[in-house]
Amino acid sequence: MAAGWVDAVVGGGGLLQLPALLLAGLTPVEALATNKSASVLGTASAAYTYARRTGVDRIAVPAGVAAVLSSAGGALLAGLLDAAVLKPLIIVVLVGVAAFVAWRPSFGEVADPALRTRGRLAAALLAAGGVIAFYDGLIGPGTGTFLIIAFTSLVGMDFVRASGTAKIINMGTNVGAIAVFAAQGHVVWALGLAMGVANIAGAQLGARMALKRGAGFVRAVLLTVVSALVLRLGWDLL
Repeated sequence: MAAGWVDAVVGGGGLLQLPALLLAGLTPVEALATNKSASVLGTASAAYTYARRTGVDRIAVPAGVAAVLSSAGGALLAGLLDAAVLKPLIIVVLVGVAAFVAWRPSFGEVADPALRTRGRLAAALLAAGGVIAFYDGLIGPGTGTFLIIAFTSLVGMDFVRASGTAKIINMGTNVGAIAVFAAQGHVVWALGLAMGVANIAGAQLGARMALKRGAGFVRAVLLTVVSALVLRLGWDLL
């Protein structure tokens, strides 16, 4: 439920779900796979709530479709590549994200339509539907956070609309990864679906709070989650 709340507001629910699944005795690949089966339900629930209130940005559908394929590619590689190789790079990126958001208090507070050029939309599509989606299939935690930063910085969305758009892309990444993990027999379905019910409850609460409290609230949660991601990944490297 807590992971669903975090995911709905700003992404990063995997920070809670993945360690919990590992502590329950699942292998790393099983934990990643089962996490997807739970979070896809909460993500879909939050996406519906956001879409009803803010509408669906036009970039969401093509990026979401591309995300299915990119995430599936990442999932195929997940069992072959040592994720620890990528963690130092991810930490550097996250520290940069936190510094950028903290030092620019007005960033993401309001939309900046001037940034929605054709070139920037193409860059956002490539980043969200390609690079970030591939990362989600391969490793996972922080995907929603990366998506929000991509949409706010590249095409000038405010944090609330970026969060809603990110949920649709995240649905695509979850579906693509689940298809691969399920075919390989890595998903613990009973556990994943039971967690998914709680994830939906948390997602509904989180989405409603984000819509009610606005971009400032999402920004504060974003900084908290990014800091937690840095600490978590740093701990894994010790």
